Amino acid sequence: MKLYSFLAFWILLTHHLSAQTLITVGKQAIGKDEFLRAYNKNRSAETDRSQSVRDYVELYANFKLKVLEARSQGLDTTEQLKADLENFRRQVEENYLHDAATFEQLLKQAAERSQQDLHLIRYSIPVEDGLSPADTLSRYQTIKQAYELLVSGIQAPNELPAGVRKTDMGFVTVFTLPYVYENIVYGLSEGAVSAPYRAPKAWHLFQLVAKRPSAGKWKVAQLLFSAPADADDKTKDRAASLADSVYRLLINGADFSALVKTYSDDKLTYLNGGELPEFGTGKYDPSFEQPVMAISMDGGYSRPFKTAFGWHIIKRISVTPTPASTSDEGLRFDLKQKLLQDNRLVPARDRFANEVITRIGMKPAAASVRAACIRMADSILKDPASVNLLDHQLNNTKVLTFKKGAIKGADWIRFVSDIRSNPESYNNESANQLWDQFLRRKAMDYYRSHLEDYNTEFAAQLQEFIEGNMLFDIMERTIWSVAASDTAALRTYYNAHREQYRWDASADVILMNAISESSASDAMRAMKSGKHWMTIIEQKQGEIQGDSSRFELTQIVETPNANPGDFSAIQKNVDGTASFVQYIRFYPKGDIRGFDDARGLVINDYQGELEKTWVAALRKKYPVKVQQSVLQSIIQP
Repeated sequence: MKLYSFLAFWILLTHHLSAQTLITVGKQAIGKDEFLRAYNKNRSAETDRSQSVRDYVELYANFKLKVLEARSQGLDTTEQLKADLENFRRQVEENYLHDAATFEQLLKQAAERSQQDLHLIRYSIPVEDGLSPADTLSRYQTIKQAYELLVSGIQAPNELPAGVRKTDMGFVTVFTLPYVYENIVYGLSEGAVSAPYRAPKAWHLFQLVAKRPSAGKWKVAQLLFSAPADADDKTKDRAASLADSVYRLLINGADFSALVKTYSDDKLTYLNGGELPEFGTGKYDPSFEQPVMAISMDGGYSRPFKTAFGWHIIKRISVTPTPASTSDEGLRFDLKQKLLQDNRLVPARDRFANEVITRIGMKPAAASVRAACIRMADSILKDPASVNLLDHQLNNTKVLTFKKGAIKGADWIRFVSDIRSNPESYNNESANQLWDQFLRRKAMDYYRSHLEDYNTEFAAQLQEFIEGNMLFDIMERTIWSVAASDTAALRTYYNAHREQYRWDASADVILMNAISESSASDAMRAMKSGKHWMTIIEQKQGEIQGDSSRFELTQIVETPNANPGDFSAIQKNVDGTASFVQYIRFYPKGDIRGFDDARGLVINDYQGELEKTWVAALRKKYPVKVQQSVLQSIIQP
């Protein structure tokens, strides 16, 4: 009876396991879940689910065939793949080292706050170390009095209590301020003043002056005429006078990039036309930001204005608005990178680390060993120089154990010593507090290095990366480079199929690409005045690129009813660049392309032929079988 029950159970179990295998490639089983993860990630809008799934089964089986062949050639063990995988792992693992629900909540909050910029004024009074209780109380009473006056409506600094400092912070946005301040100011209504807040070194009040929609991201170039605050009057006057003179040259048609190379004192940007890294609200002081954001159009210039660094003339290159939808993928990605580096995640990380300790089954050593660790830490914290760290009995004692490994006392001693010797990281924690930090850090280190054992999504990402790299390598070796380099075979293929390589309606054109719409306009004006397009490129290196070739009209900025010599409209691209064409000669549809003109198309088609032959051979080497019952359960879930 027992044997019968066991056999019945085994038959049911193997049937269930077999039922979950959708595709078998050689001896490799591909499960239903793995297939669905890939299908749902890559599918486009489907009109016929049955056909869509069947087509993807074919594609996925071919993909796995190529990966299996790559593995048989050892492409999964190359040093390059190992290095790329390690780099990829570092890039994505942070996404899995926190509580997903908390992270999503903070990301949603950041996205909502990113929609508005806040103009703030801060009122503060310092609280120095070593103040007596009476003085500390006095500072609080002063800031409280300032709060009451502000709420009553006073604005002038001379009406505030002595010692209270007023600072116009200009506009800020999410991630501009520490999170605790951000929570305060984004909770204010326009005109309101926050209650007194005690920071480590001061009391603060924040007043919300105004709100505006997010100003987005700005790309600008600058001319800087240096005149630091400590410069003498002669230097300051010379900088102001030079700024005015250069501005007059600019408005009379001088080239901005050329002026930057000649006059700008910004040694970090003068070689690239004065371009600053893209920035948003709160990046720079209001004295710089306000004149910049007053420039109304791309290619426009500011008048010379003064900051603590000297005099500036700014050219606006482009403005990228903040997406209005908080679910926009680009916005979420940008905010996600900032969130991963922000201290607002610290409490969530600590909670997650405590969960990880349980999940990985980390076991601290016996109470007596822990007590010895605490005593050792007490000695280090009290007098690091008095402790012989190299010859201590704890060094080789296991203080933490995991499923795959252990941590010895030497790691604990090093941890405490490093913190104690670094004033920036040591905040007078007790040995017991450091022990709790140590547990969380080592748990997270272990979890990070074994992440694929605990997170199926991360494991799937690693597998996708490995197999994607293997696919690229095997395709490059077997198909792409072979086809591209075999000119004789390409010519043979072209001659056999030349009728299919015909031009659509086309034209000989000069195609000009510029770094901005204003640069494109300048180039077009120069060409219309008779300047040769190659001369313009030589004079505007790094700003203008061009090419002269034959293109199908659908590939270029088409101008209806254009004639030879006409220019298209300037097309502004999403990255701020701009392009236009000048038409030289038009051709009707139907001309057969010569081999050189068709070469790219021929390479693509010939690669397809080689790949088809190769896949057929792989299917003989690694037979492919599809479980129809499992396939049907996917088609009709």
